[in-house]
Amino acid sequence: MIKERAYYVSERSGSDENEGSIEKPLRSLAAAGRLDLKPGDELLLECGSIFEGQSLQLLNCRGSRAKPVRIGSYGTGPRPVIAANGTGLWYQDYQTGLDSPYHVWRGYVSSAVLLYDCEYIHLTGIEITNEPQVPGERYSQADKMSRTGVAVVAQNGGTLHQIELSKLYIHDVKGNIYDKHLNNGGIYCTALKPEKADNPIARYDGLYIHHCVVENCSRWGIAAGYSYTHPFFATKCLDESIVERYGHANVVLEHNYVKGIGGDGITPMYCLRPLIQYNVAEDVAMEMNDTVYKLAGERQGKTAAAIWPWKCKGALFQYNEAYHTFENQDGQAWDADSGDGTVYQYNYSYNNGGGCVMFCEPESVHNTFRYNISMLDQGGVINPAHNSDAHIYGNVFVMAPGVPFIRDNMSGGHMLVEHNIIYNSGEKAVLGDWHHQTELARYHHNLYYNFLDFPPEDTEAIVREKGEAVLQEPLGGPRQTSGQVHSRDRFSGFLPAKSEKEVDHIFQMNVHRESVNDKLAEPLWPAQKEREEST
Repeated sequence: MIKERAYYVSERSGSDENEGSIEKPLRSLAAAGRLDLKPGDELLLECGSIFEGQSLQLLNCRGSRAKPVRIGSYGTGPRPVIAANGTGLWYQDYQTGLDSPYHVWRGYVSSAVLLYDCEYIHLTGIEITNEPQVPGERYSQADKMSRTGVAVVAQNGGTLHQIELSKLYIHDVKGNIYDKHLNNGGIYCTALKPEKADNPIARYDGLYIHHCVVENCSRWGIAAGYSYTHPFFATKCLDESIVERYGHANVVLEHNYVKGIGGDGITPMYCLRPLIQYNVAEDVAMEMNDTVYKLAGERQGKTAAAIWPWKCKGALFQYNEAYHTFENQDGQAWDADSGDGTVYQYNYSYNNGGGCVMFCEPESVHNTFRYNISMLDQGGVINPAHNSDAHIYGNVFVMAPGVPFIRDNMSGGHMLVEHNIIYNSGEKAVLGDWHHQTELARYHHNLYYNFLDFPPEDTEAIVREKGEAVLQEPLGGPRQTSGQVHSRDRFSGFLPAKSEKEVDHIFQMNVHRESVNDKLAEPLWPAQKEREEST
């Protein structure tokens, strides 16, 4: 029986001639990458060590379900730092065009940590950077180096299981802002076409990314799952058997904080029923503007939002918060984009430049947006961008003065808006323009505060004038974040005023109030549960 080993790496006191014991540690990440790690082994970097100009590349590293390989730290002091500085080169090649002719599908990538065809592996507790160090490189050039903090790649190993990233601090990773589906940004997980035609489908069953902080990165904050199998997802309604075969399963993204991101914040892609909860996005889409994104006409894609899915079936987003997403062609806190059955519930958004939520394009179907709070989002609260349907109910929309309910030139889609509080916080009552650029919006039994009109089809509308008590403290929600979701008492101001018995009866459930989820234990990642039970 093979006994598990722990290998130690110290930049300060190690030597690559050593055996890798705690008494005689290795020195470089290159030496660590050459180790033949077995199930249950640990690769531990010394706290206080700074691995400058180095990267960790693990190829075909396989633990087991009960005994994953663990990469972490040892000793005391600050967490170990991998400062790649443009090292860690590998060649990314989808071997096929992507779902837009403007997307680059192959090229060299620099990754501080590369997990290539690895499974049953846990990376935790490390600080990671990857800043440009190439003389003459300009930030906005088309062929700028793609860079990643952590790149996870599936290609020749079939279905990869149980990949866990936790408690990582990833910052200052400046990739190519145009190449959105090469591995650019803080954490990026992809599936590439296998090199041999008879290899099994490359996909993931078990991506668990949690309690990570990703700051000052471009293009993405956290992206989980772009896949070469995208042609199988080019339909409105996604067949579950197709998603099970070609997409990713058991994907959980929770308790992460992304801040200062050039493009998109957190995005699961090509997943079956991913769970995205308790994440915070702040200052996202900072580079989606003409000053930085200078090749907009040539490269397209000058769009980004905070927390959203792409081509997922049954994605669930709950208890997330999004602040200050920069305005761009998108710029929303939430975006149900070209997927099937997306649910947003119990989320909070504040001051996002493109509005609260978008339902994007005709392939966005069966979407539900319920029990959320939007406070002073900008641009236009709802973006029904030619979507097939959207059910919007039980939400509180506190609208900033001068901001319309439907965003200009982001309309044309179907939506049923019912049992919501739509609250104009301005000093003067305004016209709602409830069918702006669309006749496909329908309204039922909403409360309209401080408006001069309401939709004519809403025969059960509740109308309140300026000065009437509707909410306890409608402008009292959080306006900044400490990197984690706020406690529920911070949202008590959005509860109906005590005098509003009619409203309290209609809005039985609201964000951060008692919900069906409170009656359940907090969801546990399936692979983590099995591992705990086995031990």
